[in-house]
Formats: sequence, structure tokens, C-alpha cells
Amino acid sequence: MQAHPMPGRGSPRSALSLSSSLRSLLGLVLALLFMPLAAYAQAPSFMQFESGPVRPMAMSPDRSRLFVANTPNNTLDVFSIGSAGLQLAARVPVGLEPVSVAVRSNTEVWVVNHLSDSVSIVDLGGTPRVVRTLLVGDEPRDIVFAGNPERAFITTAHRGQQRSDPSLAGVPGAGDPQLTTPGIGRADVWVFNPASLGSTFGGLPLRIMTFFSDTPRALAVSPDRSTVYVAAFKSGNQTTTVLAGMICGGFNPNLPCLGPNFKIVPGGNPGPKTNFEGKQAPEVGLIVKFNKANGRWEDELKRNWNNAVQFSLPDRDVFAVDANTLAQKTSWSGVGTVLFNMVTNPVSGAVYVSNTEAINEARFEGPGTYAGHTVQGKLAQTRITVLSGAAVQPRHLNKHIDYSKLPSNPGYDWTMKNHSLAMPLDMAVTGDGRTLYVAAFSSSRIGVFDTAELENDSFNPRSASARYIELAGGGPSGLVLDEARGRLYVTTRFDNAVKVIDLASRATLSSMAMKNPEPARVTAGRPFLYDARRFSANGEASCASCHTFGDADDLAWDLGNPDDRVTNNPITKNLSSPLEIALGKLLFGVKSPVNGSDNANEFHPMKGPMTTQTLRGMRNSGAMHWRGDRATGIFGSSGTDSTLSFKNFAVAFEGLLGGTAPLSEAEMQQFADFQIPVMLPPNPIRKLDNTLTASQQRGRSFYSGTRPSDGIDLGALGGLTMNQTAFTCEGCHRLDPASGFFGTGGRASFEGITQIVKIPHLRNMYQKVGMFGSPRVEFFGAPDTGFLGEQVRGFGFVNDGSVDTLFRFFTAKVFNPQLTVGFPILDPDATRRDVVDFMMAFDTDLAPIVGQQITLNSGNASAVAGRINLLLQRAATPFTSKELGGATTECSLVVRIVEGGVSRGLLYNPAAQAFVASDGSQRSDAAVRALATVPGQEATYTCAPPGSGARIAFDS
Repeated sequence: MQAHPMPGRGSPRSALSLSSSLRSLLGLVLALLFMPLAAYAQAPSFMQFESGPVRPMAMSPDRSRLFVANTPNNTLDVFSIGSAGLQLAARVPVGLEPVSVAVRSNTEVWVVNHLSDSVSIVDLGGTPRVVRTLLVGDEPRDIVFAGNPERAFITTAHRGQQRSDPSLAGVPGAGDPQLTTPGIGRADVWVFNPASLGSTFGGLPLRIMTFFSDTPRALAVSPDRSTVYVAAFKSGNQTTTVLAGMICGGFNPNLPCLGPNFKIVPGGNPGPKTNFEGKQAPEVGLIVKFNKANGRWEDELKRNWNNAVQFSLPDRDVFAVDANTLAQKTSWSGVGTVLFNMVTNPVSGAVYVSNTEAINEARFEGPGTYAGHTVQGKLAQTRITVLSGAAVQPRHLNKHIDYSKLPSNPGYDWTMKNHSLAMPLDMAVTGDGRTLYVAAFSSSRIGVFDTAELENDSFNPRSASARYIELAGGGPSGLVLDEARGRLYVTTRFDNAVKVIDLASRATLSSMAMKNPEPARVTAGRPFLYDARRFSANGEASCASCHTFGDADDLAWDLGNPDDRVTNNPITKNLSSPLEIALGKLLFGVKSPVNGSDNANEFHPMKGPMTTQTLRGMRNSGAMHWRGDRATGIFGSSGTDSTLSFKNFAVAFEGLLGGTAPLSEAEMQQFADFQIPVMLPPNPIRKLDNTLTASQQRGRSFYSGTRPSDGIDLGALGGLTMNQTAFTCEGCHRLDPASGFFGTGGRASFEGITQIVKIPHLRNMYQKVGMFGSPRVEFFGAPDTGFLGEQVRGFGFVNDGSVDTLFRFFTAKVFNPQLTVGFPILDPDATRRDVVDFMMAFDTDLAPIVGQQITLNSGNASAVAGRINLLLQRAATPFTSKELGGATTECSLVVRIVEGGVSRGLLYNPAAQAFVASDGSQRSDAAVRALATVPGQEATYTCAPPGSGARIAFDS
């Protein structure tokens, strides 16, 4: 096979690096060519997304090639397999953030591109290249082939621009994702016939199957290839937050009361009522977990909260699909909270699911001295769940851990971490079905298990760990067994490499580093997010235990610390003077002290349930946490400094993860340098041309209009305070892309609840859809929904996840229609619905076109012409984003072509209306399209993030 890693160069060795003189020439050429764009700011050349690997590696059927998704480089790296190991044979640019690979034949490979919402079909015959791009739903993750005739199955979220595209009007399952409709499954699987992909521009799926869970991740295939298994990703664990308004006041857990829905609830917050200083805590909501044995929603005191929850959570985690009829056959519940990967036993057909099980129903971080309990070191248990027939058998891989002892306790066993595995991802099973390998991403180990011992739960981690495979590099993510050669191939994400392991000796034979455009700060800082061996005493807990791949686990946790002190809140606040708080409490019906003391400038350490916030898109958001309480900490205090606030999380490494001490400021700076630049993805609801629907535009007009929607209308009493007391939506939730504000300007506010909260960003509201059903409480005008039955999520909106819908949130008393404040007096619900629609399509740091792709080939010119025109148009459209350097365009358009048998990247120059090669030569739009009319010269267009285009076009 030819090697085509770079255009117009010789051998693979010379092709993988540019000489210094060529780099200098390239820089000069690009500077001259793009001088007309000098008015635009310089965006970063590498945009960090931290997409989680799913199935990043596969081997050809003839076992001669290894295919690897090189996620940061946006390429499929092809290695020849020989007796001496691996040798790079080709590098094929695909879409943005590739996370999964599936092999259809020795010469055809399909690659799932997480950020591009696409699948690249790579042909290795002749010049390795993408010959077709399939467009699918939002954030695809995995792909398998199964069935007779063969079908391709691809997991995506139940949203995305393509699922509602008119070209799919006749496809079963396509259309409106129904973001405001109760009881809708939110896990999609797109099914294609690989032999007949259709003539529409993005491919024509046979159908889009929807399953009753939240967004899916992993797929697996039965040994006879007739069944496909589909797993939810962050599927939950049958926990939810009871609204604070449903809990009896006074911290008396044994005194029931009549709730605002006129039903009896069992009592007040379990307490303690104060922290160790004796300072009263705010009265907050309460996390409850469904007890399947007795059919009750229960808290830690086993009290029955059924009267406060108006939905059920069936917790369907894994689904079986007939690959031939495309019908769901069965499902399994109770598999795990966060499900990573699946694999089937080739002999027995048992399904193994790598997962973690969150313990979020337990409360408090810290030593647990004052309250008598803590979650320290016991956040999420590492498991493999065995599905065999109807049986669901979770197996805790770290059952040797004694959670009853903390590192500060006498007799703590410091050897526990030597046998622990954390964040289990990909798995592989030997052909005889007797041995299972599991990649422990956060442990730099490969777990090795006898499948019989795993299934009957007789394994002992202390002795089994002698078989574990230790790895350098860190972050093992993908596994491929090569039993004929006695090898295991492992992708390691921390160093972006492929390891070759000798199965007999468990030694690393070689390590092949893949091209990595990530800055040094990224590779240096990544272990702080994931490394459980280094940062937890028992080897199981890491920041990623909750912040999955730097995002969220979609749960709420009560991580207050009764053993901590009340601290100062330095954040600038709205409606926070003593008078304003007194008036607000009166008007909004707040019966208990705000912050526990009615002092707006305090952070009480007992904060109640808070949903896990994403660690993406934080740079311009100011103080961190829902209350902003990391504004004050061991490294200082500031109401506006995002980096300082992030560094103040150092105490969590001890108080939450169970490490021996907080991290140093230098270590936290390394962590911050890695995490803070990570971006949120483009909005998948907003139109690709960045326009709004009529309802979204009406919502935006109200949001940005002059009528205050929130606050206190003092009328003739306005002279009592010098402060502003009424705010527009945008006046609180700032929308100023040039300043990096997408819902938050860094301020906090008193909003008629029992704590002062920081005004949050609004870029990921669409991800919180799926919980419907709520009792009536006094703070919201929306009525009791009644029991709405089965839902896919236990947590919704606001800080504690207790509000089921944004519509309900917009009926809060602070938004009540008044003469001059609140939603309009006339038909306020219509405006509320419009604002909900706008929230789902809210602006982000990136335009919605970023990542989008299309491939032009000899047979689809008319079908794809409109999409190519759209990409050209958006690449020339001005866009403003602080993270992109200020004024720029919506994307940098790259096209990958084949000329004379050589793969070449071109970058579009909107000013010249031409595509530019690395040597400075130009090609018109028409010339590029003409090239693709020749079979074997397909052209793939990709809208890269502004600033990344030159790197992706010329140096990938």
C-alpha cells in the first residue's frame, strides 16, 4: 500500500516532517495570501475539546493493518503489522475529533467523528482517502457492522441538525427531536445499508432507532452477528433531587408536614442544622434514590418521598436489537451509572459492560467528623456488569477497597491502590472466551480477568492484580487482541501513542507515538483530570469520576462540608443589600435565612445538592461552582479570576478524592492550563446558517429587549435603594461574545431562593432535557403536572437539578408578570415558550457550522452542491468570539483533494475566493469541484474552527 501522509513527498519517513526552510516558506506564503484578512484576530491553531475515546482502534480482517483514530490530529492513522511491530503506512485526514473505528473489509474503514457529526468512509485502495461522508445526529460515538444483509449502526444523541433535514423526510424516526415533550427516548442509533447509502447529500439511513434512555455511547455485536447491543452513556442511577419547597422547614427530620401540593411529606432536611462552628446552614433540596425493593423514593434516613416525585425512572441502560429486522428485543436496567464500553464473549455470548456506579445519594465531602459520614474516596465504583440472559450481574473490580477508613484514620491500608482500576473503557476477550482485558483509563493499567471468575464474582483483586499489565504513557483507551502473534495493541491517550504488548510477559515491546498537535500544556495537564493512582489514596477516585472526560456525569451531589468554615463571598451581586433581601424574601415567600444567615456576603460550607457542572468553556466565566464559592480558597480570593477560582479546587484532591494533601499552586496551575481552555461544542439545535427560527428569534428579542424580566418593582418606593432592582434577561445572563459572556458576566444574584447563586452560563441547556414531572411548589406558578410516568433523566435545570423544564423555571415568582417587570402581562406563556426555544439554540463560542463536512465525488455533484455552497458562505461570514481571538469568520474551510495520486489539503481564502495549497498555488472553487468528478479524486470539505484551518490543511 502506498504511504500518503503528506502531499508530494517521498517516503513515509520524510513525509512526516517538514524541513525548517519549508516551514519558513509556508509561513511567508500564508502571511502574504491571507493579508486581506488581517482585520481578523488570530485564533488559536489548536482547539481543545477533550472528546472521550470510544472504539479508537481496529484491525483488518487479514490482520495486516491496524487502524487508529488519532483524535487530536483528526486523522485515521494506518499501521502495517509485521513481525517487528508496527510501522506507519498512511495517515488519512477525516472529520474533527474521531473517536471510533470499524473495519468493513481489508480496504474499507469507517470512522466516527464526534465533533463533525459525521462518519468518514475511508478507501485504502490506491491513494488512501475519504470517499463518502455520512451526516448523522449530534455527537456520534460508536459504530458496528452486523446483520444479514449487513448494516452499519451508529450511536448519536437524539438531536442535531441532520436528523431534521428535509432530505430525511421519508426516513422512519427522523424529524423533530421533541425537546419539550415528556416521555421521549433520547438515545438514537442511525442504521445504514453500506451497500446502498442513498443519493442524498449526507447519506440516507434505513431508519433512526430511538431508545428510552439518555444519549448513547457504546455498541456491541453478538457472536452470530444477529444482535446489536446499545448502551446509554450517562444513564443515571434512579436518583433525583426533591425540590427545596417540598421539604418541611426547620431541620426536623421526624416531623412530617403538608406539602404545597397538599400531600404529606416526611419531614425536614436530615441536617446537621449547622456546621462545626455552630452557624446555621441554608435550607436546601434533598437527593433521593428509588428503592426497587419497596417502590419508594428514599433519602439516607429511608424516609418515603413518593409524594414529592411526579415521575418514574426505569433506568433502562442496555438494549438488544435484532440486526436483521431492526426491532428492539429486550433491555436491561441497573447496569451502571456511566456506561463506557461493551464487548461480547465469543463463546458464551455474555455481554460485558464497563461502567462506574455513582454513590451520589451519600452526602458531604471532607473528613466526616461533624456529620458522621462522607463520600471521600467513594464517588463511583469501577465495575464490569455481566449481562447473561435476563440476569444483570454488576462486578465491582475494586472490592478490596475498605471505604470505611479514610487516609487520616489509623490503620489505613496504603497498599489498596496497588490493586485498583479506575475509569474502565475498552475491553477485549480472547477467542476461547476465557480471558477479558479491560483498559483502565485512569490507572495506566490493563486489567486481566478470568471470565469465569468475573461472572461468578470469585476473583480477588489483590491476587488478580498480579496479572494486570502496567503501561507507560497513561490513559489506555483502546484494545485490540492479536492472539496469532501473542500481542495486545493499546492506545494510550495521555501520550497519544500505540503500545505493543507481549501477552506472555505482559511487557511493552514498543510504543509508536502518533502525530499530536496538542500544546505541551495539554499533555502535561491532562493527568490531573484523570489519574486516580496519583491523586487518590485508594486508586479509584479522580476528578473524572464525576467530570466525565472533563464534562459532567448528569447527576447532582451534595458535597457540602460540615467540617469547613463559613467564608467570604467577594463576587459582585444583584439584589443583595439587606433591604433588597428583606423585600425579596417578603415578595417571593422565602421563609428561612438566605445563606443560613441572611448575609449575602457569606458562603456557608453546607450548600445542598448541586448538579455536576461541565469543566468546558470556563475561561471567561469568573468564579466557579454554582454559588461561585471557589472564589475564596487556599490560594486567595477574587470574584472575577477564573484561574484563581480553578486553583482553589486544590482542596478537593484531599477532601473529596481522598488524597493525602491539597495540590500545590504550581500543580493546580498546570491543571488549569490544561482544563480552562477546553471548549464546549457548537450548538446542535441552531440552524447551520446561524439563523434562528421565528420562535427562537422572538425569544431572543425578549431576552435582549428593554423590558425587565426579573427583580423587584419598587414603584414609588424606588428611592429606598440606590441599586438597580430590576433586570432584563440579558442584564443578568450577559450575552456578549466579544467578552466571552454566554449567559454569565461573572455576577451573582439573590433570586428568591435560600442561597445567593452565581448567574450561570446557558450554552448547554439542550443537554439537560429529559426530566418531566413536578409537584406544585409556591415558588413556581406552573401547576402540578400530576404523575407523568417514565422519564430518562432524574435531574433537570437550575443548580440542584430539581426543576423539570425551563418553562417551569420561567414561571418563578421573580419573573411574574407585573406592570413594568416580568414576562408580559398578556399571554406570558407564549413568551415563555419562545424563550425556552431560544435557550435551546443559545449562542456559543463557536458557530454551529464548525465541524460540518461533506464529500464531493463523481456521482453526487448536484446533491452536495448546496452544502458546499453553505460551507463556503459560512467561511466568509464574520463571527465574533473572544475564545477565537475576537473578530473572525464562522469557520476555516479546508478541502482535502487528490491530485495525481497525491492527497493534498487546501485552505479557503474568502477574500480571494480561492483555495490555497501549502506551496501557495491557488485553485478556484470550480477547479476543486472539477477534480472530484474523476473517480478516485473525491474532495472532502470540512469547516474547521477558525485558526485551525492552516494546521489541518497543511500539517495533519
